[in-house]
Amino acid sequence: MTALTIPRLAEMKAQREPIVMVTAYDYPSARAAERAGVDMILVGDSGAQVVLGQESTVAVTTDEMLVLARAVRRGAASPLVVCDVPFGSTELSDEQAVATAMRFVKEAGADAVKLEGGGPERLSRIRAITAAGIPVVGHIGLTPQTATALGGLRAQGRTSSTATRVAREALAVEAAGAIALVVEAVPTPVVDAFLPELAIPVIGIGAGPADGQVLVLHDLLGITEGRTAKFVKRFASVGVETVAGIAAYAAEVRSGAFPADEHQYGASDEAVEAARAALPGRD
Repeated sequence: MTALTIPRLAEMKAQREPIVMVTAYDYPSARAAERAGVDMILVGDSGAQVVLGQESTVAVTTDEMLVLARAVRRGAASPLVVCDVPFGSTELSDEQAVATAMRFVKEAGADAVKLEGGGPERLSRIRAITAAGIPVVGHIGLTPQTATALGGLRAQGRTSSTATRVAREALAVEAAGAIALVVEAVPTPVVDAFLPELAIPVIGIGAGPADGQVLVLHDLLGITEGRTAKFVKRFASVGVETVAGIAAYAAEVRSGAFPADEHQYGASDEAVEAARAALPGRD
């Protein structure tokens, strides 16, 4: 499979080819995503919750994200790999943002980084990182890193004021130089209103068909426990199968059925005797 390039991504938008994006957080999940033929992989800060067990994306650090990103890059040759920059790693200044983005490119081999938000300071960060030669993917609508300021993890763009804000941010993020835009938890008609005005691809997550879709790997595979967001569809039941497999293994260990003869190595009588002779008190 030919590696996806940024010019090819723009071409897919122009030709109305749906773009498939999925999150991944380690080598095996990246390999699986590549074999499945996805176009883009997002090393999402959602890994804080689904991989590291933290309560929100805010807690994850740059060093932790880099560990995940390096593993994904080793497993993904063809998809375009985009890495979330974590909360606190770009907020202080444009210089801090550029330095963080450079780490993801140099240390993890990222093709692009993703920044949440479309306000004036976030636009300044996008321009600075882009000027440094690093592609940026924007993210507007529901932005989990700053969800508290939005009133929690809830859909955006459902009122006149928030719909206006989302539409303006979409145009502003493109103007700042982003190569693509993730729009999360925004009503489809609102996205449809500004989608034709954008030349860059819009990747939806709870935002209607858009130009493509992204979902969290653990959500779509049915690994995530408890309730998931309205926009999540489970395409497999890996979580249930995983528990069943481990439970079957545990039962066989406890019953003595595993390991059976076919799972064990044999040895010659001479080797066994030599081992016995090496024990203390044996001549």
